[in-house]
Amino acid sequence: MKVLVFGIGALGTVFATCLKADGHTVYCFVKPHHKSKLEGKEFKITGLFGEKSAVPDGIFTSPEELKDKDVELVILCVKAFDTEKALKQIKEFAKENTLILLAQNGYGNYEKAIEVFSKKQVILGRVIFGARVIEPGFAEVTVIADDVVIGQPHKEIPEEKLKYIAETLTKAGIPTRYSPDVYKILWDKILYNSALNPLGALLECNYGKLAEIPETKALMDKIIEEIFEVTKANDIELNWSSAEEYKKVFYEKLVPPTAAHYPSMYYDIKSGKKTEIDALNGAIVRLGEKAGIPTPVNEVITALIKAKENLG
Repeated sequence: MKVLVFGIGALGTVFATCLKADGHTVYCFVKPHHKSKLEGKEFKITGLFGEKSAVPDGIFTSPEELKDKDVELVILCVKAFDTEKALKQIKEFAKENTLILLAQNGYGNYEKAIEVFSKKQVILGRVIFGARVIEPGFAEVTVIADDVVIGQPHKEIPEEKLKYIAETLTKAGIPTRYSPDVYKILWDKILYNSALNPLGALLECNYGKLAEIPETKALMDKIIEEIFEVTKANDIELNWSSAEEYKKVFYEKLVPPTAAHYPSMYYDIKSGKKTEIDALNGAIVRLGEKAGIPTPVNEVITALIKAKENLG
């Protein structure tokens, strides 16, 4: 398969290395100032997916360079705030049969993608493994809570094709499965990330501490409750019938295995980078405004993260 990994941060490095090491043609799309650090370099990963290394087939910075490459699958790994720009660039070289897999966090990426591309081309992914960059082109997989899940929310891509892509990724060392309920599963992650990531970043502590401290637990409860109110008002289906049902699973089953984990938002702020708060708690605020539902806790959390970014 001819694959383009769009965005070579930690996640993109993992996808590119695993797929190339398994024999696929792998191109990488990066911002111009990153090209010199990656061109001709052997990519490597370590950690929970094992030790792998491979040299990608090309590092590109311009859509024009990719027009003759006949890319079959684009794996979009950019941060949510770069999604619109990335989609416009992909549109310049993508063919009618090119598929775009969204391997991103938060709400709104899929909605933006289907404004630019046919639903027959857009695959939604829920990625719940974590990685960190050791140096450009070298990443460590630090945590995995479940398989990558892929699907097409509007059922516009044949199941056989989606299952083939899932099998391809699994064979390359990234455990992946197909699900027709991928949109609900993505919202499971939005719930999880919205409750944990901004507080972990603001207070500079791991997930386990947030669940132990009464004050942060109360805040997470309110974040979750507001999300349930907003999603119901916007006719967004979740896998959970109530906030209470979700909270029980959240505290008893989801937090304990990742208790020692620090959110990527924490590392983004430490590095002076922009966070994905607008695709998480910020998205909840916008959905609340759309439905006329107040979301005071999510609103304050969003404002605090933005202030923290500006202090950076």
